Amino acid sequence: METSDLLIKQGFVSVEQVEKAKEEMKRTGLSLEQSLEKLGFVTEEAIMNVRADAFGVPYMSLKDYIIDSELVKLIPENAVKKYKVVPLFKVGSSLTIAMVNPQDVVALDQVRKITKLDNIDTVLTTEKGIQRVLDSYYSLAGSVEDIIGSIDAKKMGEEEEKDLSEIVEEAPIVKLVNTVMTQAVKDRASDIHIEPEANMSRVRNRIDGIMHETHTFPKNLHRAVASRIKLLSGMDIAESRKPQDGRIRLKIEGKDLDMRVSTFPTVHGENVVIRLLDKTAVVLGMTELGLSKEELLTFDKLIRHPNGIILVTGPTGSGKTTTLYSALSTISTMEKNIITIEDPVEYELPLIRQTQVNPKAGITFANGLRAILRQDPDIIMVGEIRDKETAEIAIQASLTGHLVLSTLHTNDAPSALTRLIDMGVEPFLIASSVIGILAQRLVRVICDKCKEEYTPEPVILEGLGLDKKSKFCRGKGCPKCKDSGYMGRIGIFELLTVNEDVRRMVDEKASADQIRVKAMTMGMKALKEDGINKIKQCITTFEEVMRVTKVE
Repeated sequence: METSDLLIKQGFVSVEQVEKAKEEMKRTGLSLEQSLEKLGFVTEEAIMNVRADAFGVPYMSLKDYIIDSELVKLIPENAVKKYKVVPLFKVGSSLTIAMVNPQDVVALDQVRKITKLDNIDTVLTTEKGIQRVLDSYYSLAGSVEDIIGSIDAKKMGEEEEKDLSEIVEEAPIVKLVNTVMTQAVKDRASDIHIEPEANMSRVRNRIDGIMHETHTFPKNLHRAVASRIKLLSGMDIAESRKPQDGRIRLKIEGKDLDMRVSTFPTVHGENVVIRLLDKTAVVLGMTELGLSKEELLTFDKLIRHPNGIILVTGPTGSGKTTTLYSALSTISTMEKNIITIEDPVEYELPLIRQTQVNPKAGITFANGLRAILRQDPDIIMVGEIRDKETAEIAIQASLTGHLVLSTLHTNDAPSALTRLIDMGVEPFLIASSVIGILAQRLVRVICDKCKEEYTPEPVILEGLGLDKKSKFCRGKGCPKCKDSGYMGRIGIFELLTVNEDVRRMVDEKASADQIRVKAMTMGMKALKEDGINKIKQCITTFEEVMRVTKVE
């Protein structure tokens, strides 16, 4: 019997809810169980307990489970990945393991052979649970150093002048580059920086918006490493005096990754930056972005308007594209024709036609937008409004019955209106087309494994307008968060709804500060205010909010 049937039979969900989940499943590509959970019809724990009953074994969540590091050595990483099984505890000659499928007899036989133990007990867990153990206990730590140790750097430096194209195909360099990339994926990095210096090269990964050094290697290896990456990304390995851009598509850790590679000449060699885009990542639902209930309701109403322009603003790396994708996924139906023009296409969305900017082929934001308007769209997403031409076409599209979603690089919501005026767009066109602006930043979330309460200095409480009873939290640092105290990120927002009063101010060319004062009287919460609310909820820290918002 299917899990959904068991859930219905035990009264956890109704037939109608399962049907709705099937629709969500078609729209998002999630499994039926994931769809039921996402829609809030049933918890993951209920699903797993029902499955556990069916298998006749206990269910165990591995979210907060700590495993003896010596026990981890019993089952190697490749077997954990292949058979989706992890060791939990050992009593005498009996080993208890957690499995995604406790009825997998092949996996059980292999575990017996690997561990040399016949008495194996099983419990049920989730794939996410297995992955948590992999991330926390199985690591590539030291493997980069091991590879570097196996390479004769001096000899490599002498040979690379002879035939670099042969060296970049040699096993040690291939393995070194692959390992650096795999480590970055394991660490949830968004970017890899490979930076040459006078006496060595440094690898830094951007994790949750912050750069972390992960490895260093001898300077003599840098050219071979950079050339290997250039070869993979289709660049000219013989050219090192000018910037180049390329692209790599790989499957790492079960993820289909689109890597955007950029090289830049420096005095010590080519600097290499790799942006990691996970094509198979599930787009966040609107409720997971971090919007408050009031902001979520307002934003949801805005994105369901039949026409108008909605702008999402913030600096690079503030999560604007994720917000737009979440909005599109929310309003995407079989009845709507949604087309995007992006640079680049970061995630692939079902039911939505996505196009990438390609200046060499004559596809700019402006030209692409013109072409999209001939494709009978209902909703259009423009990756970014960079100039007057794109802005005016977007405005005309909104005035002729289309809903347009786009981004701008401004520090706050009111500044988006004055930025469009600065581009040369007529104020009356802005006032008649823009219906809402969402400004945002990303703050790191306190690690739930090592979260602790504390009392901050009185001066901090005073600066935030909070009393001594206010609860503050921080992360102590643990293996899960790599001692950073943070795990993942969430948005802080300010949402400006453009009403008649704001339109009048735009027509009169009011300043961003004047519009801000008016918006605050209408109930708009500033970015910093939303950040303070998330501090009070023990989601993030004072330091994080101060890092991403201007001090007032």
